[in-house]
This record gives sequence, C-alpha cells and structure tokens, in this order.
Amino acid sequence: MKKKDIFLKLNELNLEKSTYIIIGDTALVCLGIKKETDDIEYIKYDNNKDYIEVNGYKVETLEDLIKKETDKSIIKKIQLEIDLKDTYKNERELHKKGYKLIGGVDEVGRGPLVGPVVTACVILPEDFILDGLTDSKKLTEKKRDYFFEEIKKQAISYGIGIVDEKRIDEINIYEATKEAMIQAINNCSIKPDYVLTDAMKLDIDIPVKPIIKGDLRSITISAASVLAKVTRDRMMYELDKKYPMYDFKNNVGYPTKKHLDAIEKYGIIDEHRKSYGPVKEHLEKNNVK
Repeated sequence: MKKKDIFLKLNELNLEKSTYIIIGDTALVCLGIKKETDDIEYIKYDNNKDYIEVNGYKVETLEDLIKKETDKSIIKKIQLEIDLKDTYKNERELHKKGYKLIGGVDEVGRGPLVGPVVTACVILPEDFILDGLTDSKKLTEKKRDYFFEEIKKQAISYGIGIVDEKRIDEINIYEATKEAMIQAINNCSIKPDYVLTDAMKLDIDIPVKPIIKGDLRSITISAASVLAKVTRDRMMYELDKKYPMYDFKNNVGYPTKKHLDAIEKYGIIDEHRKSYGPVKEHLEKNNVK
C-alpha cells in the first residue's frame, strides 16, 4: 500500500485524527522513507508522545522509528531525514566539546572536462542563521549569489583553494581535490580548530570529520559549497567569453552534447583536462600529444 492509498484507507476508517497516531512501516511510508507497506498500523494517541503531522494525521517521529528499525539501509534514510531537519547538529555537538572554530570544507568541479577544481573552507559564528542555505547544487543561481555575499559577510573566516587542470592531469582529480581543500584551509585568515568535510578524508594536523552527504547535513559545509560553486562558475563564465563555442556559460565545463560537439568541431583548448575520457579519446583519435 502506497502513501496515497494509506490515507485513502485511513479516511474510510473515519479515525479521529487527534486521537490516533500512525506507527511502524506505515509511518515510514507516510514520511517518504519507504515506498509501500502491506499493512496500516496505528495506535491510540498518547498525549505525552512527540509526533509530526502528515496530511493532518499524527505520525510517529523519526527518532522513535529509528529505535525499532533493524534494516540498515532504512536506518540510514531515517538518519538522513533527521539530519536534514537539523543542519546545525554537527556544529552544535562540536561546540559543546569545546571547539570554537569549526571549518566546513567542500569542493566543486570534480566532473567537468574543463578548468580547475575549486574548494572553500568556511568558519561560521556559533549564532549564524541564513534561512534556506543548503547544498549549492539545490539552489538557484540567484540564491547562490545572494548567499555567497551573505556568507562572506557573516563568516569569521573563509578561504578558497584552486587546483588547475594541469595539476589534475598530473595527480588525478581525487588527489587534486584534497590538495585544493588543504589550500582552502590554509588560506583562511583565521585557522579552524576542527574541520568537517563532505565525505573527504584529509591528512592534516587538525581533527577532521568526513560526513556523507555533508553538503546537506552540515550548515558549514553547505556554506563552503556555495562559495566554491559561485567562485568556479564565475571562472567558467569568463572562459566562455574567450571560447563561446563550447557553451561554458551554461555547462560550466561538464560534458553536455553541445560541449562534446564543439570538441569534435573545434578541438580542445589549453584548459581542457587531457586525462578525462572524452578529451583523451579526442586526442588519441587525432594523434595529438
């Protein structure tokens, strides 16, 4: 039974919404964690129990659901949902442990065929608030530009790291990304005493916590993703003025059809990453070294 069917069935039962709470797998479906379930589960509502509302029905909290769930993949989904509702959690826990300067680090530009990988490290004040801030990829360009200025204005410190395409070809994108992240940390005018990264391990003399989907789970990493994204996009807009035929203003270096067609027609430019598949194949096909 899917979410829509669950609520249709509950409506047929004429349950008093203020009296009953949806629990178990049914709650997981209602919250979008699972796709469907065979049974509808509900219990008499306990006034002392926390709950959230879906379609007007009281639904068991994610925190309660995770206590009884055994499927690890479901637990991860529930945990992500919990974290998305509180993107200050990691920072708050570290502040309680005595860390004052928490740096969030993220990268942009691992996938493009052109240009550098860009990273940012941002240290935010403990009372930082910027409604709507999340992973830069989920924001409109207008929002990113606004947040870009606000983050720089409110940050205790921030730094940008840039590793160009030649270095990427030399050491590979993974190592280049780590190098750029360390650059960003070192370029902060005030150094962090703890670093949160988007799933990247760093060998530095500061404690580091890699967080899977960190750009969604941590407000500080979200801020770093915005600084990195806007910085790199603006670099690509400048490159577009020089080479408009590759459409960099729209694809920011990613291998779109228009970009790949332009490589076939015009060849590659110095800023292309020669170790990347489509570029490498073009060079080999045309016997270019």
